[in-house]
Amino acid sequence: MDPDLFRADLADKPARLGALASALRAADPWAGLGDERTSWLFLGMGSSHYANQVAAARLRARGIPAVAELAASDLLPLVTPATTVIAVSASGGSAETLDAVRRLRGAAGGGARFVALTNREDTELASLCDVTVDLQAGVERGGVACRSFQHTLALLLALEAQLTAGPDTATLLDRAAGACARLLETRDDWLPAVAAAALGPHGTQVVAPARRISSALQSALMLREGPRLPAVGCETADWSHVDVYLTKTTDYRLVLLAGSRWEPELLDWVTRRGSTLVAVGAEVPGAAVTVRYPHDDVDDVRLLTETLVTELVAAEAWSSSTE
Repeated sequence: MDPDLFRADLADKPARLGALASALRAADPWAGLGDERTSWLFLGMGSSHYANQVAAARLRARGIPAVAELAASDLLPLVTPATTVIAVSASGGSAETLDAVRRLRGAAGGGARFVALTNREDTELASLCDVTVDLQAGVERGGVACRSFQHTLALLLALEAQLTAGPDTATLLDRAAGACARLLETRDDWLPAVAAAALGPHGTQVVAPARRISSALQSALMLREGPRLPAVGCETADWSHVDVYLTKTTDYRLVLLAGSRWEPELLDWVTRRGSTLVAVGAEVPGAAVTVRYPHDDVDDVRLLTETLVTELVAAEAWSSSTE
């Protein structure tokens, strides 16, 4: 793992996402993989599971049976010939995901279809599955799954669009690529202030709406994985039930990924207890720092873009810690 290469991986996000948009215009990787009888099981670990959770919830909201499970679980759902299993692993080598595919194939997996969603096609995961969908995120030389997380979300949004005759995913990816490019171009303007506000002596909390919970979880993971800083991700409304208590006893630093209708209660607690708030994607009362970017009023652009803010904070903190 290398902080300078991680920063270079982040800088390549707009170009890689734009290339994926072009690839989706040329061919639908999900064509022929689903019909009205299909139920969906998403398997993964870490950031793959974060993306899977959002994808499955979105499909269920459209009336399509779908669940996301940690591949390590001993309580995986029973699969049938009507099940399509999407096994997600950027490296194609996650031991738990490989084990889950083997278990399901060896138990009740007869007739189920298995799809590997991976950044490498020459892996054991690909060999275990019937179909492979390439993430097209490129080699992440920094050793951190940043672009592959973004591309996992992008391709799962493309799957949703294919199953529901939804809007053009490629256009969405072009907008997200432009938003990422703007954040990278302007980082000298906002990054020092965000880092100073978000990184406190007791760590960083990140919250996002349930429909974008992957953003909070991935953002916190980036701070833990690279610079090894304490960070926790939480859903905005649930924050008032599980994390609010620390605002009373710690130097509380909160990054709010905006857009939840449950923000007023959170903001009330943060304001009353003098916590430090960073707002991303909207103007929020009481924020010490606010980060905006093009199309941040479009929820799916937020989903594909907002983690870059904390990723860049993590990259700078990581570089500083190795100097």
